[in-house]
Amino acid sequence: MLMIDIDACVDCGLCEENCAFDAIHVVDGIPEVNENCNLCGACVDFCEANALWIDAVERTQKNDFSDWSGIWVFAEYRNGRIAPVTYELLGAGRKLADDKGVKLAAVLFTDKTGQLPEKLISYGADQVYVAENEAFARFTDDVYGNALEELAVIHKPEVILAGATAIGRSFIPRVATSLKTGLTADCTKLEIQQEDGALLQTRPAFGGNIMATITCPNRRPQMATVRPLVMKANEPDADRKGEIIFCSISPEKLVSRVKVRKFVPLEGDQINLNEADIVVAGGRGLENEKGFQLIKDLADLLGGAAAASRAAVDSGWIPYPHQVGQTGKTVSPKVYIACGISGAIQHLVGMQSADIIVAINRDPDAPIFDIATYGIVGDIFEILPRLIDKIKQQRAS
Repeated sequence: MLMIDIDACVDCGLCEENCAFDAIHVVDGIPEVNENCNLCGACVDFCEANALWIDAVERTQKNDFSDWSGIWVFAEYRNGRIAPVTYELLGAGRKLADDKGVKLAAVLFTDKTGQLPEKLISYGADQVYVAENEAFARFTDDVYGNALEELAVIHKPEVILAGATAIGRSFIPRVATSLKTGLTADCTKLEIQQEDGALLQTRPAFGGNIMATITCPNRRPQMATVRPLVMKANEPDADRKGEIIFCSISPEKLVSRVKVRKFVPLEGDQINLNEADIVVAGGRGLENEKGFQLIKDLADLLGGAAAASRAAVDSGWIPYPHQVGQTGKTVSPKVYIACGISGAIQHLVGMQSADIIVAINRDPDAPIFDIATYGIVGDIFEILPRLIDKIKQQRAS
């Protein structure tokens, strides 16, 4: 439990300011704790007077989660289609639901339903919760967050999964905070613990040097975001049958404080990096922005997409949307050509599932060669121009 030394307290208010769960308030100079406290320890960390501490006591009563059941997948719908990561999550969710003997549901927010629910069912969903409203035409954190929170409170799913995309990373933490539960971000593996049915959520930690498995034993729902292209989607079955449940969201929940005035698509490559069959990536070894033009030329010639390591992006040679790795995108192309990339673990986690990896580096001991299908040791500025010329000659003939 959270212990308070009233005599030591200096009434600074830092505990109240830094509590994400609205669980502690300073009243007449004395901190008071309510039932929202989940012993996260944030207030203890910020208390400069050492007036707060957590006294670890054994729980005398086990949490009752009997009302919480089912696996939910947030079906991300944008640019007129369902995001591919949704199908990957339905594939992973299908296995989790079968292991627990519960239903798998997709949650769809859209302004035009069409045949989208049937498509989600074909990829493995038993149920599809559909909320159709003009408020969902453009994504905003508060509207999407309020809607998902309301449905979760009503239907009580045991697990909620979402893609670790720009949208998922933006509003899913808000939902977890509102529901006063935990969230594991950027998961690469999900399993059911046989002893108690808890969700085992595995993700890279400490800069990608270890894999941490996280559980949420005392709160429901258990929530996780999953990086695109790390799970496998099942083949769609048009004959699958499922239940479509239309939901009404409270009108006040659909009022956003944010007004989307204009949508401006990103300029540059027309090929989605996540969906490209061929990715050509450059790193620090390219030395400057001019050197990166070779990467773009080769990518264009092969009909692929240009990518980069974090070092290249931080140097300003190419925009962030092209970054591959732990703090960028995850790709799984048929061919990944790594040019001047040493192979730090933070980069490898974003591309190591490629079918074929070709590494070009002047350092024969670079870690990238440990996972490469084919390796070329040499100067990039000699190899890439010759490779580009050779491809052009082949195509001309």
